[in-house]
Amino acid sequence: MRDAAVGFQCPDCLKEGAKTTRQGRTAYGGKRSGDPRVTTYVLIGLNALVWIAIVATGWTKSTLVDRLALLPTGVCGSENDPGSFYPGHGVEQLCSRLPDGQWFPGVADGAYWQLVTSMFSHVEILHIGFNMVLLYVLGPQLEMALGRVRYLALYLVSGLAGSVSVYWLSSETSSTLGASGAIFGLIGGLAVVSFKVNGNIQNVAGLLLVNIAATIFVPGISWQGHLGGFVGGLIVTALLVYAPKDRRSQLQAAGIGLVTVALLVATIARTAALA
Repeated sequence: MRDAAVGFQCPDCLKEGAKTTRQGRTAYGGKRSGDPRVTTYVLIGLNALVWIAIVATGWTKSTLVDRLALLPTGVCGSENDPGSFYPGHGVEQLCSRLPDGQWFPGVADGAYWQLVTSMFSHVEILHIGFNMVLLYVLGPQLEMALGRVRYLALYLVSGLAGSVSVYWLSSETSSTLGASGAIFGLIGGLAVVSFKVNGNIQNVAGLLLVNIAATIFVPGISWQGHLGGFVGGLIVTALLVYAPKDRRSQLQAAGIGLVTVALLVATIARTAALA
């Protein structure tokens, strides 16, 4: 690994990404991107737009946070005091009886969009800043190695895996948001690509250890989302880089499809358990 201005680069991954077929494909079947930074810029832009919307509508007291963050079960908020909640009114019918009660549904109540919107939502500046720096460093390297569509699939499925892990393992009354699950998926993906090309994965392991330490020692960080995202990233990237060349695209699509279905089934099972 080489030190870069804002992190590190993986020469083995970049070298692998430079390999193309005569049809302009990457080593793993993806269409080579003209500029491997574009998808990452779009993802950063989406995260930034959501953060700006949250800041513009009240920041820490914005009701957008409660609608976009992952809430396993619904919560009863106060219309007169945004950001405050009534802990003893965790049912919509009870919340509606309060003069200023405002009900925010959770995933178990049907707010399944939160599994996706939570991975694009942040409140604290340091949170979004740290996540976006890591995305800026890791994303283009993986897009160069995998291709745009496969890289985007890795990011989104890893983020979904992180959300499902939070849904299962976090407190029913928790509120979780941030791109960290998807970012951990990219770290897992980088590790798999490095291993596949017999590269030096020591610095990838170092990056992982630093983030694990932050997960353990920094209050308020969701280890559940990090764990789920990392495991999801390992699985998705392994399906992409180890798929045999014969019918590779079909096998890759089928593999990612099965992972996605498994995550949806796990979500339905958790919803049933919370009913």
